[in-house]
Amino acid sequence: MGIVANPHKTTGVLGWIDDRFPLTKMWKDHVSEYYAPKNFNFWYYFGSLALLVLVNQLLTGIFLTMHYKPSADLAFGSVEYIMRDVPWGDLIRYLHSTGASAFFIVVYLHMYRGLLYGSYRKPRELIWVFGCLIYLALMAEGFFGYVLPWGQMSYWGAQVIISLFGAIPVVGEDLVIWIQGDFVPSDATLNRIFALHVIAIPFVLVGLVVAHLLALHEVGSNNPDGVDIKKDKDENGVPKDGIPFHPYYTVKDLFGVSVFLAIFLTIVFFLPEVGGLFLEKPNFQEANPAVTPEHIAPVWYFTPFYAMLRAVPDKLFGVITMFGAVLILFVLPWLDRSPVKSVRYKGPIFKIALALFTVSFVVLGWLGLQAPTAGKTLAAQIFTVIYFLFFLLMPIYSKMDKTKPEPARVTS
Repeated sequence: MGIVANPHKTTGVLGWIDDRFPLTKMWKDHVSEYYAPKNFNFWYYFGSLALLVLVNQLLTGIFLTMHYKPSADLAFGSVEYIMRDVPWGDLIRYLHSTGASAFFIVVYLHMYRGLLYGSYRKPRELIWVFGCLIYLALMAEGFFGYVLPWGQMSYWGAQVIISLFGAIPVVGEDLVIWIQGDFVPSDATLNRIFALHVIAIPFVLVGLVVAHLLALHEVGSNNPDGVDIKKDKDENGVPKDGIPFHPYYTVKDLFGVSVFLAIFLTIVFFLPEVGGLFLEKPNFQEANPAVTPEHIAPVWYFTPFYAMLRAVPDKLFGVITMFGAVLILFVLPWLDRSPVKSVRYKGPIFKIALALFTVSFVVLGWLGLQAPTAGKTLAAQIFTVIYFLFFLLMPIYSKMDKTKPEPARVTS
């Protein structure tokens, strides 16, 4: 009996590649034959948008490094040179600076969707952990990029953040000097930050994104109902409530990309500073160690945690609180004891807790932008407590909350 050739085997150049590299297999496994739930909604745009913004940041960052000088004497002037003399330099710089804020916006919304629909629950714990690591790397990348223009807020922001390590008992002061490479933020500090921002963190970030996507496609996407579509398949092994990611969700994502780019480019062309939120006014002045800005505050996407830092009188406990607010996200999959995943079927206690958490995060972000007063400090302390109670009390209220029956199949 002769051997029957595989009728689906690719030929030509693509066949030659497939014999040596699983290109077609990867396309099928992760795009054309990857079955996603058919009830994705608005909240599912932000994962693909985060990938789009990452590509924007990498490409514009490459062009900026061609003209940037990582030197305390030349950094600010090189940024001005990019803005004024390099062809299209101002556009590339604004695409990058606006892209930084856009990255955090879509990532925050992407993570919030995870909270809404329980995307961190079994079997997706590792997806959530990879996502939290991406968020941590993104925060480091955002801070390093914030320092590079070497304006007034860059310099003093670096001094404030790096000095926090001085709160660590015994080794704190030596650690600050080791990180800075000097007794104050200087040329050595800027060179180290440049290396981390341009080489080290992007490698880590891209690797984590790949791991995040591989883990997602291994267990399958969650959906607004929190129902596992892999449990109900037809005779061909295809989930009854699933549709191929391509072309259905690639077309859907293209619509989301179109709307996003319309908003994003409007900001880039007409309002790149966004009233000082995306690019602060003090950062248009060259760094001067002898002159402290009237009000030191980080860029908006760090302000909730900065408000927590200022809310705690003791410096060491303030640092622990600030970092703890991020690290507590990692254990979220093991805190939620509810029998259902999605907020659609959870009870009133969880919904109230999530609403309070949302308000606390937004208000803390606003407080972090304001000059501190006694009243605002008290408010920051109250909302910091609310933020942590959302997580710390979750094992209790998620278990005692009354839930609705979860459907057997996804709803439209």
